[in-house]
Formats: sequence, structure tokens, C-alpha cells
Amino acid sequence: MTQEIIIAGFGGQGVLSMGKILAYSALMEGKEVSWMPAYGPEQRGGTANVTVIVSDEPISSPILSTYDTAVILNQPSLERFEPLIKPGGTLIYDGYGITLPPTRTDINIYEIDAMDAAAEMGNPKGFNMIVLGGLLKIHPVVQLENVLKGLRKTLPERHHHLIPANEEALRKGMEIIHADKQ
Repeated sequence: MTQEIIIAGFGGQGVLSMGKILAYSALMEGKEVSWMPAYGPEQRGGTANVTVIVSDEPISSPILSTYDTAVILNQPSLERFEPLIKPGGTLIYDGYGITLPPTRTDINIYEIDAMDAAAEMGNPKGFNMIVLGGLLKIHPVVQLENVLKGLRKTLPERHHHLIPANEEALRKGMEIIHADKQ
């Protein structure tokens, strides 16, 4: 099993954190992992993306030109990465940042209303964990308990009290993701 994933959006949406937590979680399961972030000079507000490869076999290169799965959180990222999803692949998007929805018919498209759910939960910073939960529902490349361990590794200890709220956000994302109505 190899899953080549791109997560893309604006800086400040937790794109890089999502990738890092996913990578740590896969490492804890003994999987081969590549984590390669890319962002402009403005970390907050500029575009950011991270490529994460999770595999049972050694990874030959972290550089990809196409992806199995794209998690898209804004319109510029949709325009850039939708064409790069392999036929039969998966596109997951939050409709909040998308004005022109995806158009491809040869991929599986899922929508997750993570921004709305985060606001309803009173946890706007949980947005990225809701999205990650949705991804893991569609492609369970790592187990939830290892994601929680990954959170402990990536979050500074002073923020460990937020782990229960992050777990709630992950579970919410697993609940609310749905196939796009095309």
C-alpha cells in the first residue's frame, strides 16, 4: 500500500501541521514516510502545501508530479492540484474556500464542511483536525490512536490539554465527510 497525498491551502490553515501529524502517525506504525512542505515567503495568508507519502515499502522519491489524493482548502490550490490527481484518485475539499467547485468526473470527490463544523464546535483552530479526520475516514492510512500519539509528539507540551478537543475534531471530520453531489 502506497498513498501519495498533497494537502494544500492558505498558510495558517494548519496544512503543514496536518501533514506532519499524518507523517508522525505513520512512522509510529512502522510505515515508510516522506513529508515535504512547500510554502511562499508569507507563511500566514500565502499558499502552502505539503506532500506526504505513506507506504509499506521504501519510497524512491519524495518529488511527485501526480497524486493519489488531494486535500484542497482554497480555490488557488484547487486550480493547481485538481489536474494532478491520478484518474481514480480522490479529491477532498472544504467548500468554504472554494468558489468554483471541482469538475473532474474521473476521480472520487468528497466535500467536508470543516469550517462550519469548527465554528459550531466553538473550536476554529480544530479546522485542520476535522479535515484530517475526513481524510482518514476515506483513506485510513493510519489508525486514530496513532494520530493522537502523533499529536503528542508534534504539539508542545503546554498545548497537550488541547488533545481531547483535537480528538473530538478528528471524529467530527469522520462523521461529516460526504461524497460530492455532482
